[in-house]
Formats: sequence, C-alpha cells, structure tokens
Amino acid sequence: MSEQESQITLIFFGGAFLAILMSTFIVSMVVLHRQRQVQNRQKLDHLKTEYEKTILNIENEIQQETLTHIGRELHDNIGQLLSLAKLNLNSTKPEKQAEGKTYINQIIKEVRSLSKTLNLDWVESVTLEDFIQQQLDKIQGTGFCQTSLDSDFSFQELKKDQKLVLIRVIQECLNNAIKHAQPEHLMIQMAKNGAFREINIIDDGLGFDTNKKSEGSGMFNLTKRMETIGGTFKLTSTVGKGTHITLLLPL
Repeated sequence: MSEQESQITLIFFGGAFLAILMSTFIVSMVVLHRQRQVQNRQKLDHLKTEYEKTILNIENEIQQETLTHIGRELHDNIGQLLSLAKLNLNSTKPEKQAEGKTYINQIIKEVRSLSKTLNLDWVESVTLEDFIQQQLDKIQGTGFCQTSLDSDFSFQELKKDQKLVLIRVIQECLNNAIKHAQPEHLMIQMAKNGAFREINIIDDGLGFDTNKKSEGSGMFNLTKRMETIGGTFKLTSTVGKGTHITLLLPL
C-alpha cells in the first residue's frame, strides 16, 4: 500500500471515528434532554398535585370552621331567638304577638346570613383587608389585647386560591398569638414592597427561642402553604420581646 493510500485510509477511519463519536454525543444529548423533560414533567405534576391538595385542605379547614361557627350560632343566637319568638307568639297580648313576629323576621335574616357562609363564595366577596379587620375586631372585642391594621390596599386584587391560602395562614398566625404569645398589642401591616406584596404580623408578647426545635409542624406547614402560591413565610422571635411574621407574595 502506497503512502497516499495509507493517508486516505487513515483519513477515512479518522472521519468514521469522528462521525461515530459525534453520533454518540448527539444521541446522548437527545436521551439526556428527553430524560430531563420527563423529570421536569414529573416535577410539574408533583407541584400541581401538592398545590391542589393544599387548596383542598384549606377549603376543608375553612368549611369545618364555618360549620362549627354555624353550630354555635344555631345554639346560642337563633335558639334563643326561637325561644323568645315562641313565648311572645303564645301570648294573648297583641303587642307580644307583634314582638314575636319581629323575632321571626330576625330569625329569617340570621338563617339567610348563615346559609351564605356554607360555601366559599364569601371568599370572593370580601377583601383580604376586610377579613383581617373582622378577625382583629373579634380579638379586641374579647378584651384579649389591643389590635391595629395598617394597609395601603395593595392586596385588593387577588386570585381566589391566593386569598384562601393567605386567609388560612393569617388565621393560624393569629390563633398562635392568642394561644401562646399573651400580647398587649397585636398589629398587622399590609403594603407593597418592591416586587412583592408584604404582610407583617407583629405582637409584643412572650416570644420564644426560634433555635429550639418545635414539637409540632405548624411553622413548616405555614411555609409550605405560602410556597404553593409562590410566596414565602418568615418568622423572627425574641424571648420577652414578641414575634414578627412576614408573608411575601410576588406581584
């Protein structure tokens, strides 16, 4: 074999080797890309499932609380009104019977009001600010502590799912303050902060050591719930100085 033929053979085999190498590289990249696509699809499916599960759990929790509230109202409020209506309607005095009819009309209004809370349509009809103000008014009304709300109304436009999650997270934070903090003042601030909308829940209660491992999973659950709507949950606390919770939601 001549030198020229040897060079041609070398070039041929070299080219064939490079072609095989390039083909292997391309096939490997295609396989890797498809594997990543499958993994990303699985991650998206998992996130979607977790999101739907979180929203469903929140809806169930709110409905359970609503049923508990309705039970109390039926027993304490409407039950009492029915008793008064019965007493007055059984009277032979016209003015008592008229008073009994007034009680009946009041009972009808109360029952209609309760029926509206059986579904979650009220979530869409109330703003987050109004809901928080109602919760704070209830707390202050019991004499537990002083409350205040400061808002720039940047949370007026929220998706129903976002509002549901925020309502439940805020409820849980307020419940924790009532159960554990013993504050004199409980304050909530709502404002736009750069690319985020921010809610700060601040109390001047007992506080706690955040370095100590909690026995429950409350903080973890609140963090995960905020993550389902693309938000974050932050908590700082100092023994004897109170607790500061920050909820951040991207615009």
